[in-house]
Amino acid sequence: MGKLASDIDLYLRLLRYVHPYWRMFLISIISMVILAATDPAVAALVKPMLDGAFIENDPQAMILVPILFVVLFTVRGVATFASGAALHWVASKVIMDLRVEMFQRLLTLPCTFYDHHATGTLISKFTFDVTQIQHAATNAITVAIRDTLAIIGLLAWMLYINWKLSLISMICAPFIMLIVVVIRKRLRRMGRKMQESMGDINNVLGESIHNYKLIKLYGGHTQEAERFWRASDNSRRFFMKYAIAAVTSGPAIQLIAAIALSAIVYIASLQASTGVLTVGEFISFFAAMTMLMTPLKRLVGINEFIQKGLAACESIFGLLDQPAEIDQGARQIERAKGAIELQDISFRYNPEDPEALSHISLVIKPGETVALVGPSGSGKTTIANLLPGFYLDAQGKILIDGIEIREYTLESLRANIALVSQDVVLFNDTLRNNIAYGAMRNCSDNEIEDAASSAHAMEFIRELPEGFDTIIGERGLRLSGGQRQRIAIARALLKNAPILILDEATSSLDTESERHIQAALETLRKGRTCIIIAHRLSTIENADRIIVIEQGKIVQTGTHAELIRREGVYARLHQVDFAESA
Repeated sequence: MGKLASDIDLYLRLLRYVHPYWRMFLISIISMVILAATDPAVAALVKPMLDGAFIENDPQAMILVPILFVVLFTVRGVATFASGAALHWVASKVIMDLRVEMFQRLLTLPCTFYDHHATGTLISKFTFDVTQIQHAATNAITVAIRDTLAIIGLLAWMLYINWKLSLISMICAPFIMLIVVVIRKRLRRMGRKMQESMGDINNVLGESIHNYKLIKLYGGHTQEAERFWRASDNSRRFFMKYAIAAVTSGPAIQLIAAIALSAIVYIASLQASTGVLTVGEFISFFAAMTMLMTPLKRLVGINEFIQKGLAACESIFGLLDQPAEIDQGARQIERAKGAIELQDISFRYNPEDPEALSHISLVIKPGETVALVGPSGSGKTTIANLLPGFYLDAQGKILIDGIEIREYTLESLRANIALVSQDVVLFNDTLRNNIAYGAMRNCSDNEIEDAASSAHAMEFIRELPEGFDTIIGERGLRLSGGQRQRIAIARALLKNAPILILDEATSSLDTESERHIQAALETLRKGRTCIIIAHRLSTIENADRIIVIEQGKIVQTGTHAELIRREGVYARLHQVDFAESA
């Protein structure tokens, strides 16, 4: 009962998305009611056709019955068209609304959610799962209404003709319900497995498309083909298990119905031989009994769509119910002065992971340029992730202008921070829209050009046929690595934030471009607090202060010259960097 109640709750929640379009949905239902009413009407016309037109040779019946048949099937055709068109319109609107709501929820989720969910699995929710609810949200209801009414009408006509024979047909109901209940559980379980397997296919497909150069270079064609085959075969096996469960109910129900039909035919034949039933009544009853099979089979069949839809609902509503990023801050910060303080910060990305940062304490003055250096995995980028509030569950306190960042609204906090990371993020849009992105989309052309010029991006933008209106392709693949980096820096320059974080911001630049960028950054960092994360130590020699981090702890602090003289971790890193450069 608990599971049934849960299914009902899921279904009622799904129907709330249908409610805004109730007028169109009502048209479909009314059409279905009309269509259902024509089923017993067809069976009812058989009696006057046989008894009146053929046996009694009634001239009026000979003319009227064919006309009624034409009218009846005309009405059926119009009702079928109206219900189908209205139903598809409602279904398309429901799917669109769900996708939009899912996407809006996706934009509000915290970084920890993305850390634990593969991209392909999330995409599968939009492309596969949401389409599985189409029949459950609309078709299932209208089919249930139409076929339930049709069954009631046909049974009523059968009872009117011969109630004793009708009772025999009703004996089938408990056996049919038992089959539906047994199949229902199997369908739901396999429906979930199908959705998971589609997520696996999308994961493999997305990774192969994203990493096509590496696959070509290292000869990974066979390996990737095998991965995709395994994912596809896994999906196929679950689909077959689902299909077998779905098609099992039909033959089982038909067998039960056939046994009942055989018994009815035998008893009806005996009654007809004794004159209890006329030929017309017998054929009309038999036609109604036969017509009963189609709506009955459809009613059982919608169980397949409902279970598939409910499994999809669990997936979709699971995403919609994910808690949004916590924003408990109430303070608005217009423009920060740029004072940053980390007080005894410890952090790990997952409870079972080792600490990424361990008891870090650091004070950065307004306008100061601080470089964070250290081996890979030492925790430098983690600091860059904590400052904008991407993760708010760190132990200790992070203060900006003397106030803990949790007290600021996330929007105002992030408005004061510009970040350029080593993984350049660009969209399949124009250069203009990639530079003037988000809150900066209303910046003037002059402001955009000034930012691009300061980032030394105008050199290649001028050479493009469409200039700033050039579409740069997915992830900016129509640009070189250095060009993409300069566009990202131009975006940060345009934001003009008082706190600037450069996480390997010049890693993809050639020597000449790097020299230009370094000159631009020297101008940019004046009057701003700048945190530079770099592996190439030559790019941070002019920093006001260098913080050396190793295994999540600060091990050295000082200027470039001071740290070189101390011959510690920094001196060793510098020596390695110098050797690699040479």
